[in-house]
Amino acid sequence: MFDECMLSYSNTSILDNAVVFYMWDEHLARNWNQYNQVLMSLLRTLSSIAASGDSSLKFAAGHEEGPNLQTIYAVVQCTPNLSESECKSCLLWAISKIPERGKDRLGGRVIVPNCNLRYESGRFYAITADVTFSAPPTLLSPPPSTNTTFSSPPPSAATRSSKDDSTELTEESIQFEFDTIKVATNNFSDENKLGQGGFGPVYKGMLFEGKEIAVKRLSSNSGQGDIEFKNEVQLMVRLQHRNLVRLLGFCLKQKERLLVYELLPNKSLDHFLFDPIRRAQLRWKTRYKIIGGIASGLLYLHEESQQRIVHRDLKASNILLDADMNPKISDFGMARLFVTDQTQANTDRVAGTYGYMAPEYARHGRFSTKSDVFSFGVLILEIVSGQKNGGFHNLENVEHLPSLAWKSWRKGKASNIIDPTLRDGSRNEIMRCLHIGLLCVQEKAADRPTLASLVLMLSSHSFSLQEPMKPAFFMNDTSLSGRNSRDYRAVSTSSSKKNSKSAESLSVNEASITDIYPR
Repeated sequence: MFDECMLSYSNTSILDNAVVFYMWDEHLARNWNQYNQVLMSLLRTLSSIAASGDSSLKFAAGHEEGPNLQTIYAVVQCTPNLSESECKSCLLWAISKIPERGKDRLGGRVIVPNCNLRYESGRFYAITADVTFSAPPTLLSPPPSTNTTFSSPPPSAATRSSKDDSTELTEESIQFEFDTIKVATNNFSDENKLGQGGFGPVYKGMLFEGKEIAVKRLSSNSGQGDIEFKNEVQLMVRLQHRNLVRLLGFCLKQKERLLVYELLPNKSLDHFLFDPIRRAQLRWKTRYKIIGGIASGLLYLHEESQQRIVHRDLKASNILLDADMNPKISDFGMARLFVTDQTQANTDRVAGTYGYMAPEYARHGRFSTKSDVFSFGVLILEIVSGQKNGGFHNLENVEHLPSLAWKSWRKGKASNIIDPTLRDGSRNEIMRCLHIGLLCVQEKAADRPTLASLVLMLSSHSFSLQEPMKPAFFMNDTSLSGRNSRDYRAVSTSSSKKNSKSAESLSVNEASITDIYPR
């Protein structure tokens, strides 16, 4: 890479910020807080100017006086094919990385395929660019005698050979050496095995510095694993929220596909909720905190993150618990990105877990944020009842939890559905959560509340609740009878003629096919 120009090419959309490079000046700012305040203001102003440029040029350069009579010089630029909103969004995302990645540094660069920025304590562009903003500057390389140096991330962390059939990964996600993980997990010993996921086992490990990790090892014989691996890494490296599990890194070596996460000592929600002994440890205060935390994490995915994300596989086993029993949503192998203003999408292949799948998704392949709301509603009902939505046998019929809860609620006997181990906590609060859960599992997606509304319902008891309509009964298919004591991943087409798929549609190893949404 040279100062005068930059060349990039990709087999994915130019709007994909999956590859990012950082470069930081080795010198530190004396008063970072004041320096950063001036820098942020300058960069935001320049971003607005650059974004408003025409289809031939989206560029701006300028300077501002910082603390200690120190001038800050900056340049921002987008590829000219971006719209004004796309350019501004990209630059603001790049700017947001400065405090977390380049804190205290006098200068730096953030470079992604479709936009970039640079700032220094000395002028590095032609002086005329400050005045007209009409032409890109002639960037000046620093003289050989300067003490300013930059460090870029190791190539292995951000780029790989085209022979490695995976996707571009940001250097924010550290690429681990396979031998490091092998040692950390004691050669993936059975003693370190935490469980078995849909695409392979999960192991506990400890790095040399004493940090504990959880390693998901995708099955080498799974032809579907690469897609989920690509999807999960691309999503997780850019998501930061207290209620989302944190991805620490990844490893690629020949057929090995490894994901390295923070280790959460209390495993997953189902480990407690569906165990007759451990369930008693989940007092109502803890359960209510878990419900609220899941809602907060989903709200971030749906509305607060840079891109709208639909999880598509929300269930108790994908809710991990930290040492304080705070919930963290995990397993983004089937998540899908929505473009701006997109409200729903269709897929020819349905992948998820029966019992948690919204009816419009299971029947027709239509999914949206309301699909996650349905799954969240099932989770709420499970947390309140302490029962898995696997079917309750009534003579020869199988009735599922939403149906049973709704009938009990309508008859004024909702207390029959509440977990008998819940002897503490507000009865009104428990009943309110049951009511909210029923609102989430209504048949029509349009009738279900948004996550923003759900967060308000959970945080404010004065928020009035509508009467829930009848929930979806699509799980009453007799082909599923006797198969509901465990999770199954569904793989079926969206054609209405194939809605009555028999048990042969189910994949007993929980493997599913995911369509990556083009970006």
